[in-house]
Amino acid sequence: MNQDLEEELSESESLFEKMSITIDKGQEPLRIDKFLMARIEGATRNKIQQAIENELVLVNEKPIKSNYKIKAEDRIIIYDTKNQEVSDIIPQNIPLEIIYEDDDLFIINKPVGMVAHPGSGNPDHTLINAAAYHLKSQNPNIDDSVLPRYGLVHRIDKNTSGLMVMAKSQKAMSELAKQFFDHTVHRRYVALVWGNFEEDEGTIVAHVGRHQRFRKLFTAYPDGEFGKDAITHYKVLERFNYVTLVECRLETGRTHQIRVHMQHIGHPLFNDDFYGGDRIVKGTVYTKYKQFVDNCFTICPRQALHAKELGFTHPVTKERMLFDSSLPADMEELIQKWRRYSQFKNAEE
Repeated sequence: MNQDLEEELSESESLFEKMSITIDKGQEPLRIDKFLMARIEGATRNKIQQAIENELVLVNEKPIKSNYKIKAEDRIIIYDTKNQEVSDIIPQNIPLEIIYEDDDLFIINKPVGMVAHPGSGNPDHTLINAAAYHLKSQNPNIDDSVLPRYGLVHRIDKNTSGLMVMAKSQKAMSELAKQFFDHTVHRRYVALVWGNFEEDEGTIVAHVGRHQRFRKLFTAYPDGEFGKDAITHYKVLERFNYVTLVECRLETGRTHQIRVHMQHIGHPLFNDDFYGGDRIVKGTVYTKYKQFVDNCFTICPRQALHAKELGFTHPVTKERMLFDSSLPADMEELIQKWRRYSQFKNAEE
């Protein structure tokens, strides 16, 4: 996968993009598949018809047939996996913690260290390789052409743990992708961040985009001059003097959104080596405190962030579903350690 493609892929946690076209007033009636072939670079009739069949093309917010004739002022929305196919996926027998599964989807609790899809530096042993093995054991005929990326709809960072949904059919994939785009998916994270908050809850509104100089990093653009719109709601769960346990609810899903937004308001995630959380940000100058924090870094050697809740509408049954996962052992131990430290400090005072 080349660097430009990786950059394009990583702008958002969703692996789909949304295109909107409003038909001109003077447009003559024309079959929608022919219109889109002429309008979208590299589109084939077969691909467009497949997208229409999978309800990835909507006209005036409703699914249509390939023979639908567009008319003046129609509004067309296309959900696309533009340039996001991952080729040569090797199914690998990698254990997955599947907490729910039915004929249309499955929910996994992703461990720390697992990358979502192959890329430079991670050619295999990714979530997609594991999903390919899992799905092929159920249906040997399934492959990447039948189910792009073996059902991967969204992702979370390599060193973030927690819940992800994966589709088992094109229809389920299309429906879930639309929900991520329309911001109707419930995603609640738990994070340990540096510093104490003045307020108990709040909302961060600032575009998130690539850093202009350091392309591996993302940054907040509160004036909206770069990046894409991003909204994070946060709420304090517990205060430990120099660090705070918070829950974060995503309204949008930009890459590194919580990590960037928390850094932006002066509360980087604990041990986040990308965004300044892997050093002492708040606390005392005493050697004992430094040893305590270093010990905490050892216990949780990654950003302290876990995707705890995931909720969405089932793509087939239309039932609202909500899943919850326990904090992983490293974060549990880290929180307990800070809780004891905080209690000791408060007792001293």
